[in-house]
Amino acid sequence: MTESWVGTELELRLGNPGHGGFCVARHDGRVVFVRQGLPGEVVRARVTEDRGGSFCRADVTEVVEASADRVEPLCPISGPGGAGCCDLSHATLSAQRAIKASVVAEQLRRLGGVEREVAVEDLPGTGDGSGWRTRLRLAVDADGRAGFHGYRSNAVVTTLACPQPVGGMYNGLAERSWRPGAELLVAVDSDGARHVVEIEPADVSRTGRRSPGRRGATARRAASARRRREHPVIGSGRVVQRVAGRAWELSATGFWQAHRGAAERYTEVVSEWADLGAEDVAWDLYGGVGVFAAALAAQVGERGTVLSVESSRGAVEDGRRALADLPQVRLEAARVENASALLSEGVDAVVLDPPRSGAGRAVVESVAAAGPRTVVHVGCDPAAFGRDIGLYREHGYRLEDVRAFDAFPLTHHMECIARLTR
Repeated sequence: MTESWVGTELELRLGNPGHGGFCVARHDGRVVFVRQGLPGEVVRARVTEDRGGSFCRADVTEVVEASADRVEPLCPISGPGGAGCCDLSHATLSAQRAIKASVVAEQLRRLGGVEREVAVEDLPGTGDGSGWRTRLRLAVDADGRAGFHGYRSNAVVTTLACPQPVGGMYNGLAERSWRPGAELLVAVDSDGARHVVEIEPADVSRTGRRSPGRRGATARRAASARRRREHPVIGSGRVVQRVAGRAWELSATGFWQAHRGAAERYTEVVSEWADLGAEDVAWDLYGGVGVFAAALAAQVGERGTVLSVESSRGAVEDGRRALADLPQVRLEAARVENASALLSEGVDAVVLDPPRSGAGRAVVESVAAAGPRTVVHVGCDPAAFGRDIGLYREHGYRLEDVRAFDAFPLTHHMECIARLTR
């Protein structure tokens, strides 16, 4: 086994960006994934993780030859050894978007089997990359202090200085002692009201508490995903969100787009690309509270049908209340993967907005079997997005359009939307 390089400093010339917020370099026949650098730079980097395989991970400690795109980091807590929030805040916004565009194009080529140049677009309200986030999840350390998780770490960085949130989201959080091990959900809704909800600590198994390896990490993730008690501390815990002139009231801990300009822009794109007519049938899969369903309903009219399928019963209940005036919309609580009985009728267009892991083969096969003329697919992970595009192509669909949005400025994350036809 190769001797561990952890702690070793290497001088490296950085190559292309990779999916995950790093640049690729090589040293002594091994690949090094380097954070806090930019393509073309020469840097000194300290190895932070080495599991003995063909690659290791490192953080930049010194820039020897800087890129013209490098700027003073906008986020003061995200550097080497810091929080895992703003891994691209040391680059200009245009450079950040060029990096993201390169990653999307590479994933579409490698996993989707299509050559497509992609421009990553701005969203309304981004500004200089700060003050765009309206939803924030914080950890609480053993001393009751709120903060951000460190990169690939359970450590908590308690300096509340990340510039992503809109103004006022941090107010009073650092001065208060919270329950150790809890999480805080902070949301500012469309009416400007702030809600802070304390989520009780996860009930972690003995393996999760004691094992520092993969088994322990898996156990901790599983515990965190289970339903936990929530205590509104500031505000009611029920946010009001508005899109296209319609209001939704939902739980502050329920899903909503983090970027203040995202929901409106995505709805515009989905509406345009679905291209539905009166009396058509549409499916809105992973539909949340029905934001896309409402837009599709306007196109199909009262004699059409929109079926929205969402696994969260709370989201479905909130959606039913918000869309009670739209008789053509039916919201059902079910896992999309298990909803074959619901998805048996003919359909003209299907909209999917799956979680980060994507839709996957079984769901794509079900959609393709239903035979929609148009599929509008939303994805927040370029690799899962590229894989799903490839699956549609196996079933005869063509990628007609793709747009990518800088929905998470200062980070490597983005959102992509594809239009496929057959």
